[in-house]
Amino acid sequence: MNKARSIKQNTLPDALPNFRNLGVTLRILLISNGLALLQALSQANNWADVPLRMMQITTLFTPILLTGLLLLWAVQPWLNRLAYWRGALAVNVLAAVLTLSTYYFGGELYRPLGSDVAWFDVVRYMLLSVLVCGILLMYFHWRSQALSRALHEARLQVLRARIRPHFLFNSINAVLSIVRAQPRQAEVALQDMADLFRMAMSDAQDLVPLRQEIELSKQYIALEKLRMGERLHVDWQIQDVPGDVLIPPLLLQPLLENAVYHGIEPLPQGGSIAVALHRSGDELRLRVDNPCAPSGTALHAGNKMALQNIRERLALLFDVEARYKVESGVDFYRVEITLPYMKEQTI
Repeated sequence: MNKARSIKQNTLPDALPNFRNLGVTLRILLISNGLALLQALSQANNWADVPLRMMQITTLFTPILLTGLLLLWAVQPWLNRLAYWRGALAVNVLAAVLTLSTYYFGGELYRPLGSDVAWFDVVRYMLLSVLVCGILLMYFHWRSQALSRALHEARLQVLRARIRPHFLFNSINAVLSIVRAQPRQAEVALQDMADLFRMAMSDAQDLVPLRQEIELSKQYIALEKLRMGERLHVDWQIQDVPGDVLIPPLLLQPLLENAVYHGIEPLPQGGSIAVALHRSGDELRLRVDNPCAPSGTALHAGNKMALQNIRERLALLFDVEARYKVESGVDFYRVEITLPYMKEQTI
């Protein structure tokens, strides 16, 4: 049975952050170092004393943090199988054990000779470590809940952005223009349009198989070709990517719509849109190229809502692991999207 993740209107269940995600790692480093700086400021007697205090803190703090991130990366699959509270407890225990081990094996670096407050220090450092860990888990829990609400809002925005009025009117006009001369073709076009809108208005999923997105996009292009005829051509360069690769829904179709509406339609001779997908290591790269009219030519203004929606969804789903790049020249426009390479799972 195929499995694809869905965006639901209810709140997402509690889950630990993905410690293998680059964005999560960067946030842990920034927040942890920020808390260390606050502690240094609270302990310093003057501004000149802050760097010394910060150095003392990071001497113990840095090996614990880096070792902890490495171990969390390694045990991520195991953490995914635990309930949230069990996983949070395991992370806190790991932080405490790392603090005790680092303090013990650090020798004189952390336990000066003749010190009579060694036990106080070890308890204090352990509690501080657990406190920092708790603050980080609370932050990621809050962020997860906030993103759950944001995903719901993004879903509504997607539903509003999917069917632009000009596309609906142009599709209907294209069918009406051939309904008498070519009734059979008009019937097929109406069926394609019904399938297109049925797929577009179906229950939203945050990841769908690539073959589904390509099917929808080809149906959209077929409708536009009724209106534009031989002026519109699409070069599909997708042979090297299997159809069970997962991508966000309505990622490709809005890019094609933008290419048709702002690139091909203003050109009297029309043009060709190039759609290329290929795998590069653990990344999937999607590129859409289209010609465009020279500057100064009257163009559709547009509100770019669909393209902005794509950027927001990529940020919500993949954080910094997805990239959206636009290049434009005198006579071309290119959009390139890079996202993690994931395949559909079957059970």
